[in-house]
Amino acid sequence: MEIFLRIALELVMRKIAVINQKGGVGKTTTAVNLASGLALCQKRVCLVDLDPQSHASLHLGLTLGPNEPSVYDLLCGDATVSEVRRQITPQLDVVPANLDLAAAELELAGEVGREVILRDRFDAEESSHDFMIIDCPPSLGVLTLNALTAVDEVFLPLQPHFLALHGLSKLLRTIDVVSKRLNPSLRLEGIVLCMYEASTRLAAEVSRDVEEFLVSNTKQSVVWSSARFFQTKIRRNIRLAEAPSFGQSIFDYAPNSHGAEDYLALAREVLETSAGVASKNCDAVCFSPN
Repeated sequence: MEIFLRIALELVMRKIAVINQKGGVGKTTTAVNLASGLALCQKRVCLVDLDPQSHASLHLGLTLGPNEPSVYDLLCGDATVSEVRRQITPQLDVVPANLDLAAAELELAGEVGREVILRDRFDAEESSHDFMIIDCPPSLGVLTLNALTAVDEVFLPLQPHFLALHGLSKLLRTIDVVSKRLNPSLRLEGIVLCMYEASTRLAAEVSRDVEEFLVSNTKQSVVWSSARFFQTKIRRNIRLAEAPSFGQSIFDYAPNSHGAEDYLALAREVLETSAGVASKNCDAVCFSPN
């Protein structure tokens, strides 16, 4: 049985959507630098830019020409993942976006099964990646629904701000509905506190408020019943804000900064949970040879 378990764990790719409908909370910064941190840990990572602003692509210095395929062509055309995917480093690939993606919501409005197109595109190809991380747009439209049907886990970046709870219940309801109707394996896995300033009382208060909110609503849905705060907190750091303008992850731009230290710690914390998550998702294929 141990042999089958080991093989199953090796075959499982963790699929994570980084989502928050409120902008400016560190969503893209987290998606890009978590992906880069996991790649530094020698994991094969595919970062999917699903935001029409294409900030994740630009963050890694990737600007598409007018005729180059993007994630738009996955959703609204006949392109395959391998035709769109670009290699950034030997361990990190990106499925890039450009402004064309802004038209996808309208073009897909009358499309049958429009919520599962991204999932179907990725399921159609074999992958050697250990992680797929999707940077979602700051909205809860068709693009975000495609992300939520294509992944198993949701990571929620949150700024310790007095408006942190604003919109959280709507986001949780959306995840719950998608789990019930389209993707039964979907779960809110963890909350990442970004732009954190330990010296302020507000940061501690907001953290406590969010935790109390989740606990008080646990009985409403199993989707977020096991959600937790990551121990790693991303400290406010000017280098994180500067890195995108140089088209680099924080590890390339300022490898000795607090930002690089924090995102590498977050990547390692995510890796510590990989065995448990993979084991949970692999019950169907881990069997006794009797």
